[in-house]
Amino acid sequence: MASGWFYLSCLLLGSLGSMCILFTIYWMQYWRDGFAWNGSIYMFNWHPVLMVAGMVVFYGGASLVYRLPQSWVGPRLPWKLLHAALHLMAFILTVVGLVAVFTFHNHGGIANLYSLHSWLGITAVFLFACQWCLGFAVFLLPWASMWLRSLLKPIHVFFGAAILSLSIASVISGINEKLFFSLKNTTRPYNSLPSEAVFANSTGMLVVAFGLLVLYILLASSWKRPEPGILTSRQPLLHDGE
Repeated sequence: MASGWFYLSCLLLGSLGSMCILFTIYWMQYWRDGFAWNGSIYMFNWHPVLMVAGMVVFYGGASLVYRLPQSWVGPRLPWKLLHAALHLMAFILTVVGLVAVFTFHNHGGIANLYSLHSWLGITAVFLFACQWCLGFAVFLLPWASMWLRSLLKPIHVFFGAAILSLSIASVISGINEKLFFSLKNTTRPYNSLPSEAVFANSTGMLVVAFGLLVLYILLASSWKRPEPGILTSRQPLLHDGE
């Protein structure tokens, strides 16, 4: 039963994550006239797509690798490599997204890092970089002692959830900021709730739903990887022969 709920949650999570990315792409394509890589506003349009994909969807998915029951048995190294690789992919998407917005700002003479949205976002990215480097050095490379890993594991887990929460807050504030700027001098401003605002607000709600589901799966005690020595009582979660 627990296994069924877990995989149902994973299916829902995959659907929500895909919708988050596709909705953001559609918003930028349909209402903001698409994408380019030339320093124009169309280059900026890559920023929300890549940040949602990197800092929310890929990051959230990578955080759940150790919740898969298949990761509870057998060698841990392949799962560590998958966890690190997915996070690295998320970080690469994030960096490209930052390049897009900084290039657009510099090309148009717009100040960088002045808004609360940008402060939240750059803090999340900085912590993400520190988190990945620490995880790679301590949990992936073989030099660290079990004592050091046990000491740092709760910190690593806490900051993993904290970074995702900061990323969601940054995305939501970014959607709000983009709508205020884009709909400021139009015949139907933001406060009249035009169709673009409804769609973008709905995209933000999808991001919140995705993030909350990730955090729930991370915090659900029955879905956490068992500590060594207590796996046998929870192996029914695995399919026969796995």
